[in-house]
Amino acid sequence: MTMTDPQAVTQPVERVNATTRLKWLRDMMLIREFELRTMQAYQEAKIGGFCHVYIGQEACAVGCIAATNPDDPVITAYRDHGHALARGMESRYAMAEMFGRVGGCAKGKGGSMHLFDKRTHFYGGHAIVGGQNPLGIGLAFATKYENEVLGEGRKRITLCFLGDGALNQGALHEAMNLATVLELPCIFVLENNRYSMGTAIERGTSMAHDLSVKAAAYGMPYYQADGMDVCAVYNTMKRAVDRARTEQFPAFAEIKTYRFKGHSMSDPQKYRSKDEVSEYEDNDPIRQLASVLTKSGDLNDKAFKAMSQSVRDEVRDAIKWAEQSPEPDPSVDLYGDVVTEPFGEYGSTSLPEMCDHEPGDLPADE
Repeated sequence: MTMTDPQAVTQPVERVNATTRLKWLRDMMLIREFELRTMQAYQEAKIGGFCHVYIGQEACAVGCIAATNPDDPVITAYRDHGHALARGMESRYAMAEMFGRVGGCAKGKGGSMHLFDKRTHFYGGHAIVGGQNPLGIGLAFATKYENEVLGEGRKRITLCFLGDGALNQGALHEAMNLATVLELPCIFVLENNRYSMGTAIERGTSMAHDLSVKAAAYGMPYYQADGMDVCAVYNTMKRAVDRARTEQFPAFAEIKTYRFKGHSMSDPQKYRSKDEVSEYEDNDPIRQLASVLTKSGDLNDKAFKAMSQSVRDEVRDAIKWAEQSPEPDPSVDLYGDVVTEPFGEYGSTSLPEMCDHEPGDLPADE
């Protein structure tokens, strides 16, 4: 197994048909509109807690997830709205969850950072930095065990998304090590938006100029893609996914992107200049794809306006659904979906056989 995969960068981009690219455009536009309305709802105090929007990074989730099969598990960190929508979660269920309503995908108990959809094999939304990575290889272990040991299903791969802030968390390195040791089909997808909260990646991460060394340290293939170009993301990830599926072996993919808004809704963004943000906004992934489709004759102004209206209508419906959905009833929902039974008395296997005393009353050493 080679440690790096230079072909992931040098191979020419494959031609993707217009119908597929138009779908990707709408998917990215839906995420963008959803996030804009999310910001508005948060400012109106309809959404509480922490809230991290995905504006600017839409091509990452859409391009990566497009390269997978519908039953491939996907797991991510707390900036998860875009991934959930790209994976196929209905926007109304996502919005209701952020409103804390029972009509949400997790019955209003998860909120912005914990979206979840078993139907689409989307396993969250996780608030602990880097905490999703061990869970990601757990999902990969499960799919490989089902296929190779139980003889159920086909070969599957797991996409485990992380931000650059997770690069320095021990959980990631433990997960990458175990993924290689056990040969688990998990692709660690780094969405490198250059800032860990407000800290530039160069200030907090070793070898930030060449992150292929992170993959090389664990003997797994490395891929890199321009995260502002959805077609480039798809083509790079398609090669990574196909290889991981065939070889049932992990990989590391760096998607170089940029978030146009702050780390969270409470971020004053004093760590970067307006000129820097403006420069990246000129490379907007939605505008890029729309321009390519227009030049190829596959999109005109009328069709683009109709698509925009369709997206706005869908998100308005999501807001309406969320507002009309009731809040959880504490008498019903507080103890629902959790284990509430006490653990019980110590049994015959709870303590060593040599001990037949009550816990805390063990005999002193002779």
